[in-house]
This record gives sequence, C-alpha cells and structure tokens, in this order.
Amino acid sequence: MGIQVAIHHKTAYRYDRPVSLGPQIVRLRPAPHCRTPILSYSLKVVPKTHFLNWQQDPQSNWLARFVFPDKTRELSLEVDLVADLSSINPFDFFLEPQAETFPFAYEPWLARELRPFLEAGPVGPLMQSWVESLGLQAGRTVDVLVAINSRIQREIGYLIRLEPGVQSCEETLQLRTGSCRDTSWLLVQVLRGLGLAARFVSGYLVQLVPDEKPLEGPAGPAADFTDLHAWAEVYLPGAGWVGLDPTSGMLAGEGHVPLAATPDPASAAPVSGLIEACEIDFAHSMSVT
Repeated sequence: MGIQVAIHHKTAYRYDRPVSLGPQIVRLRPAPHCRTPILSYSLKVVPKTHFLNWQQDPQSNWLARFVFPDKTRELSLEVDLVADLSSINPFDFFLEPQAETFPFAYEPWLARELRPFLEAGPVGPLMQSWVESLGLQAGRTVDVLVAINSRIQREIGYLIRLEPGVQSCEETLQLRTGSCRDTSWLLVQVLRGLGLAARFVSGYLVQLVPDEKPLEGPAGPAADFTDLHAWAEVYLPGAGWVGLDPTSGMLAGEGHVPLAATPDPASAAPVSGLIEACEIDFAHSMSVT
C-alpha cells in the first residue's frame, strides 16, 4: 500500500435570483480505467431536493445526471475521495511486435474500433510546419512519443486560462502559450495526424512534496498540491491506453486520476448543463491531505 491521500473539491455557483436549472451532467467520479486505487468516494450536491441517475457514456466514463425540480439560488458540488498513491511505473508495458517501431498501422478491426480517436481536425499552416519540424524518422515508438510530448512542454508556455473552451491548435502554436487542456488537445491532434489513436483526458492531478530533493532534475512541488488537470492518452497495441502529460513532458503516473477520457474536450467537461440567464458568482476550492 502506498500513501493514502484525501482530496476535497468544492465548486459553487450562486445566482442573483431563484432560477430554473436544466439537467446537469457532472463528470467528477474517477473513471473505471483509473490505475490509482480509489478507497472511498462521495459526491454531495445542493439543492438537496434533486433526482440523481448514474450513467456511463460510450467510453464508460461515469456521468452523474442531476434533475432539480425547484428553482434555486445556489448549485454546489462537493467531492471527497481517498486514493492510494501506490507507485506506478508508466513505462511498465510491452508493445505488440508490429507496434514497437514507429510508424505502424493498426489492424483493420482495431482501427475500426478506434475510429473516433483517429479523426484529426483540419491541419493549419502552423500545425503542418510544426509537425514537419519534428523531422520524425522510423524509430522506437516509445522514444518518438516521449520526444513529441517533451517538445510541446518545452515550446508551449503553461498558463492558467479561465476562459471556457479549448484553443485551436493554430492559436496555441501562434501564442506559444496555453492551459493544460490546450496543450493536451494539441498533442491529441498531433498524434492523430501521425496515424495514432489519441483521446483527451480530464482529471485530478495530485503532487506531493518529495521526502528528499532529487540530485538532478526538477525539485518538485514546494507544498502538497491537487487541481483539475488535463492530459492525453495514446492507444498502443499491447499496452492499451498510455497517458502523456504535455504540461510536465512526462508520462502519466499514480498522481494522475482520470475523471473522463473522450474523443473531444467538450464531452470531458467536469460540469455541463443549461440554466436561465442570470448573474453568477463562482467559487472553486481544492485541497489534499
């Protein structure tokens, strides 16, 4: 057993008057493919008068569908979970012989099942130029993926962006900055353009202060930390879905707790639903113990 951590996550919307809420879809429960053991989980919602229906989307992600019969001046979502951060070696996998060297092609039956994750968007001039600058040649598949992931981390500056939605790949490459969701979507599109199935992941990132400072490389966080995060996953025959985090340039490990993995960022949003037009005060807090 590893280190047990408790995550507390609260999101609150307060309205200037009583309003009607449409059905709200909440994606804040660890996904079934989460490799980090989840020891306990709870989701508390206000208004307390509501109907809850747990569902799974086509990718098997958990969806909580809330229906609120009465008008309300507040909507709050409070998640408490305990996770066991047992160490995970992200390179602990084997590839099928045909996938060990890049480029490779998926078998027809597998390509058919992966079709939504192979659909790349329009390729703009900046994207085309950036991919060409990679100078990719035949080589070990894992080495190629690590190189692409780390290059995005080096060249795209990280920023916290409060605007909704995801930047287009052209915007991210032009600005040379983006949030975790922007660089993750860029990585997804780059991989799909290279013929690799990739998906967008929304989840929690947990980082703990190391017991000892490393002799080389980054020192790690100065304090225990958790937040909503985004990364990408690529499908490799023999290994399955492998997580790549372009914000850090590393592969996903035990601190990456996926909540939703989908073909498109819009279907991985933590909360989505309709509401009457009104003024809203928004509050968000997270902590890890």
